[in-house]
Amino acid sequence: MLHIQENISLKDYNSFGIDVKANHFAEIFSEADLQTLFENEITQLQKLLIIGGGSNVLFTQDYEGLVIKISIKGIESIANGEDILVTAGAGEVWNDFVNYCVEHGFAGVENLSLIPGTVGASPIQNIGAYGVELKDVFESCTAFEIKTGKIRTFNFSDCHFGYRESAFKGELKGQYIITTVTFRLASQPNINTSYGAIETELQNRGIEKPNIADVSAAVSHIRVSKLPDPSTIGNAGSFFKNPVIEKYEFADVVAKHPDVVHYPTPDDKIKLAAGWLIEQCGWKGKVVGQTGTWKNQALVLVNHGNATGKEVYNFSAQIIDSVKSTFGVTLEREVNIL
Repeated sequence: MLHIQENISLKDYNSFGIDVKANHFAEIFSEADLQTLFENEITQLQKLLIIGGGSNVLFTQDYEGLVIKISIKGIESIANGEDILVTAGAGEVWNDFVNYCVEHGFAGVENLSLIPGTVGASPIQNIGAYGVELKDVFESCTAFEIKTGKIRTFNFSDCHFGYRESAFKGELKGQYIITTVTFRLASQPNINTSYGAIETELQNRGIEKPNIADVSAAVSHIRVSKLPDPSTIGNAGSFFKNPVIEKYEFADVVAKHPDVVHYPTPDDKIKLAAGWLIEQCGWKGKVVGQTGTWKNQALVLVNHGNATGKEVYNFSAQIIDSVKSTFGVTLEREVNIL
């Protein structure tokens, strides 16, 4: 039965562990719960915040509204020729979903192992890592339309995917709540080990012909070695996007910094490694008050104890200013600021 709670701490519902409160809070386990929730006058009179794992948000103040946590579970798969269509509830933990696919031999998401968050957030953010993005395996999703209470299906072209972007962050922001996501995966894997340190890790393990489980294990090992566990130290993973710049802009950067870490993009631009830029400015492992950057990855901001959201935000602003003055490149926060 749906229960709307009042004056609830959100400390356990955001991976930064920021202790703020919400006026109201409701946890959703089905589309029927959403229907009930939006028939309630409390819901209609407040601003809304939808969360899954709370792994892509930084609270800088109490939330004066209703926080809706999506906990819709379930995974189903259907064979479609050589492809497998796998549908997961929006509340499934993303890495649990990846593990399910790897265990069943469904290829395509193994490079996305250990990304924090839930399935429902994956198309909103167009999550990506190690040469793979969500859009590469996305088939469709269903979503609850807040205005009408109807369930709508979105296909690939509806979502307008970009680098860490989608229609759900743009023109459709605040209009829909994703309830399920369907992925088109492969029974015959196309192993992708070319990005980052995957090949090196596989070589260290003596694996010459990796399967998807090998790739998933290698990616997981790399992430654990670089990134802090949110259950032991508050963080939201990568705090900044890797900046994508035009080639003429890159020419200016590389002329002054010949060793800048960069990658070409499909649209003939250049992606810079934000972590490298931040590290070159001396921020890696730096601690200021209760916040700082992670000792093994400058791209990750952490809560060392009782940091406030404003403290983390101000620290990130210092990093942005530093990178801008050194490289002439403006970093953009990947985490949603509230």
